[in-house]
Amino acid sequence: MSTRPDDLRARLEDRADLLEATRLRYRALKGVLESFFWKDRIRNHFELLREVAADQPEVDATLAAMRRRVEAEGWPPNAAPVRLMHEVERLREAVERAAEKRLSASASLASGDDDDAEEDVAATLGERLLRLETEVLDAAPFLGGRVWAQAVELLPRNLPELRAACAAGEVFERVFMRPVTEGAPAFSDDEARELARALPLGAAALVALWERLERYDSRGRVKDFLQRRMRRAPTRVARSGPELLLHAAFWHDVARVRVRAVLEAELAPVVPREAELPTLLSWRAALSEDPALRLSSRSVFTEGRAGLVETAAALAALSRERPRGAWSEEVAWSRLEQAAMRARAEEGTEAEALRDALRLFVMLRGQARTPARLFSPEHAKPAGGDVARNGDLVALAQAARHAALRQGG
Repeated sequence: MSTRPDDLRARLEDRADLLEATRLRYRALKGVLESFFWKDRIRNHFELLREVAADQPEVDATLAAMRRRVEAEGWPPNAAPVRLMHEVERLREAVERAAEKRLSASASLASGDDDDAEEDVAATLGERLLRLETEVLDAAPFLGGRVWAQAVELLPRNLPELRAACAAGEVFERVFMRPVTEGAPAFSDDEARELARALPLGAAALVALWERLERYDSRGRVKDFLQRRMRRAPTRVARSGPELLLHAAFWHDVARVRVRAVLEAELAPVVPREAELPTLLSWRAALSEDPALRLSSRSVFTEGRAGLVETAAALAALSRERPRGAWSEEVAWSRLEQAAMRARAEEGTEAEALRDALRLFVMLRGQARTPARLFSPEHAKPAGGDVARNGDLVALAQAARHAALRQGG
C-alpha cells in the first residue's frame, strides 16, 4: 500500500518547513558566491550568509535524520519530501564548493600548511561561511564615501551581539520609558532583577559591536559617526543594523544613569561603581524578602567594601521614616552593627564620609529637643562624646544606637 505525499510531509512535522526555507537560502547564496562581483554582493547579503551559517547545524542534523528515515521506511524516490531532501543536499554541496573556491589560499584547502589544511577539512560549512565574511571585510577599504551604507554593511541585523544588545535595550526601554512619578519607586523588585541581568549582557554586547567596527573600519569613520548619534532619543522604529545599535546604546546609557542615581541616593555617602551595579540591584531586590541577607563578597566586592555598602544601606533605612508593616528596630540596629564590623578595616574617603554620617546621626539623635531644621552640627555637642568624634565604624554604630534609644526613652 503506497503512502500519499501529503502523509509523508506531515510525518516530517516542521522539518519540511526548515528544508523549504533552506532551499531558498541556498539558491540565493549560491548565486551570490558564483557571481563575478561576488565580494560586492556578499557585502549586501551578510544577513543571508549569517542566516545560513546559524541554521547549518540544525539543517545538517535534519538531513541526516531524514535520510535514515527514508531508507528505513522505504519512501518512494519520487515523493515530494524525498525530492526536497535531495535538492537541498545538492544545493548544500554547491554552496560549499563555492565558499571553498572564494576563500583565500591561507584559509582554504589549497593552503601549503598541513596543519591549516587539516583544520579546514574539519571546519563545518557554517564556519567556512563566517570565515568568508571576515575575509571579505578584511579584504580592502570600503568603496565610496557613504558612512551610513558602510555601517549597514558592517552591522547585519542578525549579528548575535546585536541581538543581545537589543534584548537588553528592550528591558531598559520598558522600565525607564514610563513617566517618573514623584515619591514612587523608580522600578520594582522584579524589574531590578531584570535590570541586573540586562546590564552586563548589554554592556558586553555593545563592547563587542564597537570592537567589530574598529576592526573592519580602520579609519574609524563609522564608529565616530554612530557614537556622535547614540545619545539622541530614537524617534522611529529601528530597522537596520545601525539603527538597532543606536537604539540599544541610547537605552543602555539611560538605564546606567537612572540605576546609578537610585543607588547613589540609597547608599550615600558610598558611591556605587560601574561593575557593582548588577550585584547591587540583585541584592536590593532580595532584601525585600530577606532583610538579613548579606552582600556577597565573592563577585566584584571585597569583604570590607561589601561591609561599607551594607553599613550605608542600614544607616539609610534607620534614617528614613519607618516603613509600614512588620518592622523590628532591634534587628535593624543589629544589621548596622554587623555591617560596621565587616567594614571595620576599610579606609579611604568613602569610609571617612560614612563615619561622618554616623557622627551626624549621633548628634541629631542626641539633640532630642532641637528641631532638625534649627540644628547646627558645628555648634552641637556630640551625644556620644569622644567616641562619636574619634570612634571607628563599630563604635559609631553603637553610639548611634544608644543615642536613638535614649531619645526614644
